[in-house]
Amino acid sequence: MNSKKAFDAKTIAVLAMLTAIAYILASIIRIPLVPAAGFLGYEPKDVVLVIAGFIYGPLAPLAMITIIALLEGVTTSFLGPVGIPMNFIASAAFNIPAAMIYAKRRTLSGAAVGLAVGTIATTAFMMLWNYILTPVLMGWPREQVVAILVPGIMPFNLIKGVLNSALAMMLYKPIRRALEKSRMIPEKPLTNGKAKINWWVIIISAFIFITCALVVFISFRYA
Repeated sequence: MNSKKAFDAKTIAVLAMLTAIAYILASIIRIPLVPAAGFLGYEPKDVVLVIAGFIYGPLAPLAMITIIALLEGVTTSFLGPVGIPMNFIASAAFNIPAAMIYAKRRTLSGAAVGLAVGTIATTAFMMLWNYILTPVLMGWPREQVVAILVPGIMPFNLIKGVLNSALAMMLYKPIRRALEKSRMIPEKPLTNGKAKINWWVIIISAFIFITCALVVFISFRYA
């Protein structure tokens, strides 16, 4: 019973720490990806949420997303409180499918499939919910929203999903290893007696991230 309580306390502590890190990242890093729509900015909080979901399962990022969306809505959100539902939907559509798939298939391919499904899901969800909610929340004519769905909303969410996926693939193992060494989470059993770092995954993910970042920079620079 005591060990269970200790584990619960550690879980709460780790999730609180990761929630704080995700919120800080969302507050201090915001890179505009679509010059015509200032609210379409990239911030890397979903990378932290993905890592939490991979470690603890889908309920962890769901709780974290709720807290962060509320905090952003009353502090740093470009849209203010009206942005709470959009921030929640965007993060939930990406993180929950990724965490659910990885929970069922805890392998490199499971992580990749989960992140790909999350990227596709958030792109589809945000096109739908921008069409439904943006005219209501921001007072835009629906025709104006429709005009930016394909050239703006869709590529923005695809690029954002790819960037978050690449960063998550690079950082998950090192962060998990650090948490295990600090005894904040239990160590995973090793199948071959020693831990391995998939350097080729890190290198490929870094290449994808840098490529997407350069494409975004060049596109924004000459838009």
